[in-house]
Amino acid sequence: MADEPTPRSVLITLVASSFALPLMLSSVNVALPSVARDLHIDAVLLSWVQLSFLTASAATVLAFGRVADLFGRKRVFTFGTVLLILSSLLTVYVTDAPGLLLCRAFQGMSAAMIYSTQIAILSSVYPPEQRGQAIGILVSAVYFGLTGGPLVGGWLIEHFGWRAAFLSHLPLTIAILFLGIPRFRKEWKVEDPGRFDFAGAALYAAAIVCLMWGAGNLPAPVGVFGFAVGIFGMVYFFRHQRGRVDPIFDVSLFYTHRVFALSSLASLLMYATTYSTLVLVSLYLQYLKGLAPTQAGLVMLAQPLMSAMLSPLAGRLSDRIEPRVIATWGIATTAVGLFMLSRLQPESSLAIAVVCLLTTGLGFSLFSSPNVNAIMSGVDKRLYGTAGAVVATMRVLGQLGSMGLVAISFGLTMGRVQITPATYPALNLTLHLSFLIAAVLCVPAIFCSLARGRMRLV
Repeated sequence: MADEPTPRSVLITLVASSFALPLMLSSVNVALPSVARDLHIDAVLLSWVQLSFLTASAATVLAFGRVADLFGRKRVFTFGTVLLILSSLLTVYVTDAPGLLLCRAFQGMSAAMIYSTQIAILSSVYPPEQRGQAIGILVSAVYFGLTGGPLVGGWLIEHFGWRAAFLSHLPLTIAILFLGIPRFRKEWKVEDPGRFDFAGAALYAAAIVCLMWGAGNLPAPVGVFGFAVGIFGMVYFFRHQRGRVDPIFDVSLFYTHRVFALSSLASLLMYATTYSTLVLVSLYLQYLKGLAPTQAGLVMLAQPLMSAMLSPLAGRLSDRIEPRVIATWGIATTAVGLFMLSRLQPESSLAIAVVCLLTTGLGFSLFSSPNVNAIMSGVDKRLYGTAGAVVATMRVLGQLGSMGLVAISFGLTMGRVQITPATYPALNLTLHLSFLIAAVLCVPAIFCSLARGRMRLV
């Protein structure tokens, strides 16, 4: 049909989008020390430069996944791309921390529109026997973006200042808007989508915000209160969604699809263990090792480059070999790499740091594509929109949890002080604690991966 987009044209556009966002996110990782110096931000508030983005993404990704089912995945993807461009341009004009955090939240909300539709669109145009390879290519693009971000961001920061890091994705995102999306020529949405659950969307968003606001203020009593309210809100949201005719989040999938449920939980845990790695390594290299942003970027590219190179292979293997086997080995390898990172000292050689990053990159590449393939293959085609939103939600919630653990570590070991040579010992302790917690979280992830059962029996 003339209006039917080819899978290749859809994949190219989604790959470009999957590359552009991580490019910006990892560029910002390198910019954090410069942001702290210029805006006089303390260690805890500095973690919110990433947390505000992730909180906004996590709070809205489920709602946008449901909106995409109602009004079209292409439409939501397009709108998110436009808003991402606008929100990024606004960061050029910020002059203080509150303004930057507000812009980051706007960016995160825009990114949620993109996250919630990428996998659903891809699964709509690729048959099950080819989906693993396509997902592997998409995941590889994410890690190529993470690979290029430290290099591109480091160069931009040294020549144009830290604000340029927030614009690193702009040329490609504009090309996606004007050259890629027009080639879709088709809309994907549910034929009988039902109604939008406004109460569920508001409850979920409020619970996420309370959780992260509380985590960012631990161990103070107000932080404990906020965190407890967030936990209660998530439990109530889960109960609110169960049995609803038109849920914003079909929790029944977790009761009726064992592979889907445990694969989703494994994804949540793995992103919680790995996302903050490059943020922490950036602080280690620039503060404790004294490297310039570009030099730090060269070291940091080891992890995402390894993942980018191996993710397509892991995706293809998951079309032939039981995904849980590949994914479980990936989790175990990641745990080894994180434990190695927890032993780094200021006097450790850069070669050791690179080996640690290569190990974690290898582990996550073996996990990610097979696990997403298991999630999407564990549900019926009519649920691709919901399942795609769950994939994005688990990723964003895991990333949010990862940075939340970092914020807690900073709060417990450093408090609200700026990072200076006098606080380097406390910073070193924070890095050790964060990496060690991440390594321990791999244990329940291994259990979930092994216990999910055989995908091809579902």
